Amino acid sequence: MNPTEKEIQTGLSKFQNEDTWLHLGEGLLKIIAILVIANILIRIGKVAIHNIFKIRNFSPLSTSVRREETLSKLLDSVLVYVVYFITIMMVLSVLGINVQALIAGAGVVGLAVGFGAQSLVKDIISGFFIIFEDQFSVGDHIRVGLFEGNVETIGLRTTKIKSWTGEVHILPNGSITQVTNFSLNNSLAIIDIAISYGEDIEKAERVIEEALKTMPSQYEQLTKAPDYLGIQSMGTTEIVLRVVAETLPMQQSGVSRAIRKDIKLLLDENGIKAPDPRLFMYQGGSDQPK
Repeated sequence: MNPTEKEIQTGLSKFQNEDTWLHLGEGLLKIIAILVIANILIRIGKVAIHNIFKIRNFSPLSTSVRREETLSKLLDSVLVYVVYFITIMMVLSVLGINVQALIAGAGVVGLAVGFGAQSLVKDIISGFFIIFEDQFSVGDHIRVGLFEGNVETIGLRTTKIKSWTGEVHILPNGSITQVTNFSLNNSLAIIDIAISYGEDIEKAERVIEEALKTMPSQYEQLTKAPDYLGIQSMGTTEIVLRVVAETLPMQQSGVSRAIRKDIKLLLDENGIKAPDPRLFMYQGGSDQPK
């Protein structure tokens, strides 16, 4: 009998041995149990994470809704990665693979890769600080350098900003050194109204002030009634009156256009006219306009 036939018979004898099947069945049951327990841990962990944020809503240290969503998604991902890593290591151990040697080898490789991936590490560390320091959250309107728009996603490595014209800018977190966040505080709408010099200024002021009192019920973007500040400037043909209105974050543009229209219509109803454009022509050798 040649060596090949002996190896075949040895292999067949192993498969015919009950202990071999019992060992395989035991290992298979262990792997199934590990996968089931990992799935249960992930579900329990996600429920616990979301419940923690629900409890924080009733505490004095509650955070914004957008930041809570960002943090909960990040913690969910970290939980899944950690549980999956432990699960894979346990399955490999059941299969008879030396996990300690594998981890040691991976550590050496990771150290070598780390020296060549310093920018990646910088991006990840910056991403953690952006999220936990609440510099900005998903949905905020921010400006980073030359880019301005709404934050689409915040990852550990990159941040995506969508401008109002539709472009999506993908920025490495390590390159974000200065951020202007327009969504943290209320915005201010500034409305200038021009009237002619011949109009009754006091009447115009009364009409504007009465109109401003009713505007909070018309525009839900307003946090309070707008304020009339008075005469802002006096030009060559007009007197400019100024109104300021505090609005919800990033709502000032639409509110200012709507208020300007309402005030213009009210001034027209009360016979208060805007300045008419005038053109003066001068002839050479004459000081009088034609």
